Amino acid sequence: MSVFSSSYLLFFFFIFLFVYVRLSTCEINPIVSFDQNYHNTWGFQHFYPTNNGTEVQLFIDQYSGSGFMSNHAYGSGLFAMKIKIPKKDSLGIITALYLTSRKNNEPFGNHYEVDFEFLGGHGMPYTLQTNVFAKDSGGREERVNLWFDPTADFHTYQLLWNRHHIVFYVDKIPIGVFENNTRVVKTQITPKWCSLFYVDKIPIRVFENNTRIGVNYPSQAMSIVGSLWSDTTWASHGQPINWTEAPFVAYFQGFNINGCLENININTDHSECNSIKSTRYWWNGPRYMALDHTQTLIYENVRRKHLTYSYCDDRGYLHPECQMKKY
Repeated sequence: MSVFSSSYLLFFFFIFLFVYVRLSTCEINPIVSFDQNYHNTWGFQHFYPTNNGTEVQLFIDQYSGSGFMSNHAYGSGLFAMKIKIPKKDSLGIITALYLTSRKNNEPFGNHYEVDFEFLGGHGMPYTLQTNVFAKDSGGREERVNLWFDPTADFHTYQLLWNRHHIVFYVDKIPIGVFENNTRVVKTQITPKWCSLFYVDKIPIRVFENNTRIGVNYPSQAMSIVGSLWSDTTWASHGQPINWTEAPFVAYFQGFNINGCLENININTDHSECNSIKSTRYWWNGPRYMALDHTQTLIYENVRRKHLTYSYCDDRGYLHPECQMKKY
């Protein structure tokens, strides 16, 4: 083999190695079927998988809703799912995506939980409620009016959970490698080279790790749960549900999971699930420790224009973290 050929092969070997290492730390979401990572837990007659298991539909009527859970629990991760919530006059119908450490029959108020709850209504704007349970009964609700119609198409909702903070994201906007995207703000939550392939993420809420001031922070493995259920008290403001519109249908896609499995001890700062050096658990790395400047501007804009309620505004005296708001 000539010296030129050897140099040529060596050059491409290093190019391949560079790309492999980069991709190993990037958010990758292959298409997987529901059964690979999840299972139906209740409302079995109101659960319908379709498109070879790459989409599930949950139905609710006056008799039952439905739900599902991940096959495993996780100690950290960036958890995402595409959701389209029910159309029609859906006041009192709740579509939920959340993380929870609560086991079957365990009483409420002694677990960790991080919630997305889409509140049905009579039409635009639709309300997205978030909540955090920190080994207590929660009470950390915040609400934003979504700036799009979540019933018309799928949108991506993400929960970042690492040792630094929990971040709630709405939507991922694809970005072409060669496309002029000067009209799109690149938030670069992932490493810069990843933004060449995809994504923008819009942060709508940040819950910091404030254990240093006595605020509990998730330290137990949590499962991923999706559900469709109803409420005639707080969610519908006491108004009855219009069951003549039933069945209501919620759609879920995107069942790949970027998370650290529960069999690793997550209760110490030195556990692998919390490691900032691991390329396997890239969501713990420097790019995910805090919102960057661009993300902070987007976050502040969302809060200024779309936040309609925060627990810190009326019950802040009960929660020390309300005095430590960073953004």
